[in-house]
Amino acid sequence: MKRFAAVALLLLALGLWPARPAGAEMPFGPGEKLSYDLYWTFIKAGSATLETLESGPVEGRPALHFRALAQSTPFVDTFYKVRDSIESWVDPGVTHALLYRKDQSEGSYVRHYLVRFDKNGNVAYRYSHGELKNAVIIPQGTFDPLSMLFFFRTRALFAGMEFAAPVTDGEKSITGTARVVRRETIKTKAGAFDTLLVEPDVRNIGGVFRKSPDATLQVWITNDARRIPVRVRSKVVVGHFSMELTGYQPQKKK
Repeated sequence: MKRFAAVALLLLALGLWPARPAGAEMPFGPGEKLSYDLYWTFIKAGSATLETLESGPVEGRPALHFRALAQSTPFVDTFYKVRDSIESWVDPGVTHALLYRKDQSEGSYVRHYLVRFDKNGNVAYRYSHGELKNAVIIPQGTFDPLSMLFFFRTRALFAGMEFAAPVTDGEKSITGTARVVRRETIKTKAGAFDTLLVEPDVRNIGGVFRKSPDATLQVWITNDARRIPVRVRSKVVVGHFSMELTGYQPQKKK
């Protein structure tokens, strides 16, 4: 079960993209909150939330703020306690990342780092405990793993689409690719949803996916203007992971 929450949050943060129609409203905003149950094989291992928060400027620039939290259940806490937090700040138009922070605490494994995106210099700087650890060249329009999901949600989808986008966690820059497979109706604790099944290519993701030759990842997104991820399933070397939507709180009315 090692690092199940990190995998779960990564599952939330995989989505990849065509252009948003001009003048289209954002399907999310401050106040939106998505709640999920996390499963490892058939065991309920934890819960997660995905939120859009109020935000002030980041380094003098207007920003949107996203946050993903994951924690293990009390039962799992007894042998492998997980408390993970991922935050992302992007420009208001959701065209590139500005700042990314990850605080990971899983059993005895603890990691904290921050990634600052220099759009003008096309560089992402990764820091740990205030010390610069790495710098990676990035193309224009690069996202971090969390903001990539929200960029995806601004795009109209249809079966048969294939798309790509640049993403980095400050260690390396990759181009993520995915395809929209088909339309499906699925049921969760939050209700029944008309969805589109999206299958990202996990070959360049790394981590547990790199160690799993037959790894798969499937994401079901609502087939409406909200484009909410309602179910995620993955198969990796350490087992099957899944997430299911349990609650949806819409954004505040403007």
